[in-house]
Amino acid sequence: MLSTIIFIVAGGILISAGYFIRKYMAERKIQDAEAKAKYILEQAKKEIQGRKREVELEAKDLLYRMRQDFEKETKDRRSEVSNLEKRLTQKEENIDRRLELLERKEKEIESRQENARRQEEAIKNKEGQLHSLIAEEKERLQKISSLSAEEAKQILLNRLSEELNNEKAALIKKEEEELQAVAQKKAQEVISLAIQRCSAEHTVETTVSVVTLPNDEMKGRVIGREGRNIRALEMATGVDVIIDDTPGAVTISCFDTVRREIARLSLEKLISDGRIHPGRIEEIVEKTKKEMNEKIREEGEHAAFEVGIDRLHPELIKLLGRLKYRTSFGQNALQHSKEVAFILGTMASELGLDFKLGRRIGLLHDIGKAVDHQVEGTHAKIGAELLKKFNESAEVQSSVAAHHEEAELNSLYAILTLAADAISAARPGARRETLETYIKRLDKLESIANLFKGVEKSYAIQAGREIRVIVQPEKISDAEAVNLARDIRKKIEEGMEYPGQIKVTVIREMRAIEFAK
Repeated sequence: MLSTIIFIVAGGILISAGYFIRKYMAERKIQDAEAKAKYILEQAKKEIQGRKREVELEAKDLLYRMRQDFEKETKDRRSEVSNLEKRLTQKEENIDRRLELLERKEKEIESRQENARRQEEAIKNKEGQLHSLIAEEKERLQKISSLSAEEAKQILLNRLSEELNNEKAALIKKEEEELQAVAQKKAQEVISLAIQRCSAEHTVETTVSVVTLPNDEMKGRVIGREGRNIRALEMATGVDVIIDDTPGAVTISCFDTVRREIARLSLEKLISDGRIHPGRIEEIVEKTKKEMNEKIREEGEHAAFEVGIDRLHPELIKLLGRLKYRTSFGQNALQHSKEVAFILGTMASELGLDFKLGRRIGLLHDIGKAVDHQVEGTHAKIGAELLKKFNESAEVQSSVAAHHEEAELNSLYAILTLAADAISAARPGARRETLETYIKRLDKLESIANLFKGVEKSYAIQAGREIRVIVQPEKISDAEAVNLARDIRKKIEEGMEYPGQIKVTVIREMRAIEFAK
């Protein structure tokens, strides 16, 4: 019984203890939960504050970028507006200058008309005076001589005709001088305008190309066993491959720029591929030649499109493309042809001629240079024959044939072609040569001419493209002058290296001078 009571009491104590323990645990959990909730709330508040600051910073950054973009756009707009204002100002100045020129021309025309009217009145007055003088002369002659009226009339008419001829000659000479001055001024204006409206970049090209190697070990692979690879490349492309001590580079030398470019592209492909042997070299070179032909055609089409010329024969397109790889005194022939086309078109437009025909002539004027190393003759003559073969107009043929004065300048287009070609060649940066080399070449050219007997003086002109030799007329006859020009030409060909051609002109002049005292 006692044990039962003890058990019951113990059970009650345990139940009470369990109750209080559970209550304590529950309260502790509630407190932990509240603390945790409070911590979460604080963390959430901190995150919200941090996020708020990030959003504010992002908003400020966005606002700053937008402000920068707006300021940049505003600055660009202002610059564009300023450029437009400058262009408008320049156009207004050009218009003002043209208006002033027109006003001056109108005044000149009015003054000429006034002078012509006065001269006409003076002539009428002189005619009246002459009529009266003729009547007086008739009476005097009839009184003091035995001449008939018809004979006296013929004497007076001859005297009158002589006086009128003298007056006409003086008037014609005066008009010619005035017209020549006006024409020279107009020509200067046209040429200046053409040069201003046509700007071109000039690059001076050399006769070598450099191929970069990944390492110096590649030089041995390019040379090959006993030099078979380099020989195969030179045989296939027709160039000189120079491998020296220059680190990481191989030099390709050739005056034919097409062959040099084919060799450069082929060598780069071989280096990239890694398989270098004679069979592979021939395969790559043939493939590169086909690609080069396509590239040449594309260059020709691009040049014709850029200048605005259409309906060109496909073969002329290819020849134009070859000019991309032709140089004269370092000046790229295709770039030179495009510049001549633009200058010639502008001058033709200013003179009221067909500017499209002018551009066509300018673009094709040096077409003979594409094949002048394969065909005998000067490039002007070769070009005219090619244009005739491909059915270009007679105007184009004659202008191309005469642009170096090797044929008669029988049209205004031919004269303009000559001028535009000279302008393009003479522009700063178009043709470059070191001063020392340039002077040496000119001195050597003149010294060759001075070696011959009977030569008094010689002058190298046109940047070394022409030499004029003045001979002593008492020592050199006309027939000997022809032989002298041929001998000088042969001596220059044997003793000098030069691009293009050199014109040899022998001048024999006899002067007889006396002084009246």
